[in-house]
Amino acid sequence: MDQEKAVIVSHVSKSFKIYSDKSNTMMESLLFWKRNRYESKLVLNDISFSIEKGEAVGLIGHNGCGKSTTLKMLSKILYPNKGTIQTFGRVSSLIELGAGFHPDMSGRENIYINASVFGLTKKEIENRMDDIIAFSELEEYIDHPVRTYSSGMYMRLAFSVAINVDADILLIDEILAVGDVNFQLKCFKRLRQIKEMGSTIVIVSHSMKQIELICDRSIWIHEGQIKAQGDAYRVNSCYLDYMGELQQEAAENNLKETEIGKRWGNGEARISKVRMINKKGEDVHRFCTDDPVTIQFDFEINKNIENAVFGIGIFRSDGVHCYGTNTNIDRLPEYVLTRNGTVSFVMDAMTLLPGSYSLNVTIEKDMGMPVDYYTEAKKFEVYAKLEDIGVARMKHQWQIDWN
Repeated sequence: MDQEKAVIVSHVSKSFKIYSDKSNTMMESLLFWKRNRYESKLVLNDISFSIEKGEAVGLIGHNGCGKSTTLKMLSKILYPNKGTIQTFGRVSSLIELGAGFHPDMSGRENIYINASVFGLTKKEIENRMDDIIAFSELEEYIDHPVRTYSSGMYMRLAFSVAINVDADILLIDEILAVGDVNFQLKCFKRLRQIKEMGSTIVIVSHSMKQIELICDRSIWIHEGQIKAQGDAYRVNSCYLDYMGELQQEAAENNLKETEIGKRWGNGEARISKVRMINKKGEDVHRFCTDDPVTIQFDFEINKNIENAVFGIGIFRSDGVHCYGTNTNIDRLPEYVLTRNGTVSFVMDAMTLLPGSYSLNVTIEKDMGMPVDYYTEAKKFEVYAKLEDIGVARMKHQWQIDWN
């Protein structure tokens, strides 16, 4: 046995039987036995990895990739079809919210049941009871049946038990997505303390920020195999780039470049093509916050125009006007249009935060008369590798002066 390892996963494969038709009664099973056919779905295919004692590791990947199945096998809820899994020490898990709770028993009674499942003796549970209740902040409700608890209260109680059993290995599956912000911060602080005390932590989460706040390393599981593992920020960034490319493909399939918006104007010129160009020089519908973006549109002249002004406007899907400007506002001279051309609006960084947006582009003249006002000329999506809150990411620096 390797004394430095907490978890060793060696050439593990896991498949599930997917039945095409399920019988409801024994009679149906006998009469229609041919219906009980199934196909085997391979969820994990020959994966291997190890986790050091005291290490915090995040399992990431899109839905259905096998990360939660991996965690359930680590907790021995499921077992592999092939390969071996070794865990060294007491394992505590938060796999499913309130799993193992009896709805008609009180919170206190469920603490006894849950903690005993993790291997604590009655005396050990009694010694920790006050700490468990205090952390859960459920003193007022601890003797009520848990069926009266909200999902947030379930989470508080389950988390409080799991972190107070002095586990060598703590397994967590998306549990931190539940509960109010203050309790989540309390959980993060406690997880860091547990890690500092030498426990091993394995977390499944779709929140890259959660992973990076707690974990040293990420393991990216993709279609049942390990695609990458290493430094949490580096692997998470690769994963987010990949997901961005997938969503870009979906956007291109669903958001065909047609004149889906309304447009009006006197027709002296017409905007013929609108593009949003990413850092690779590609015309796309999806961007990452902080990446450079160039908005371009071609125009065709039907009549010479004097005093022309070009403008853009960006709206969020809920109608919030996020930004708008034009060449007049930016103190550029008004243009005389005598031939076709292309307008480029260059942004060093896309400062909008994640969401769905639409782009308006305009040609005006003579103090606001519309020549071609093209609304919803392009729809686009923004994603981020950070978790700022609001509409836009402000360029900033932090500075602390000590007295």
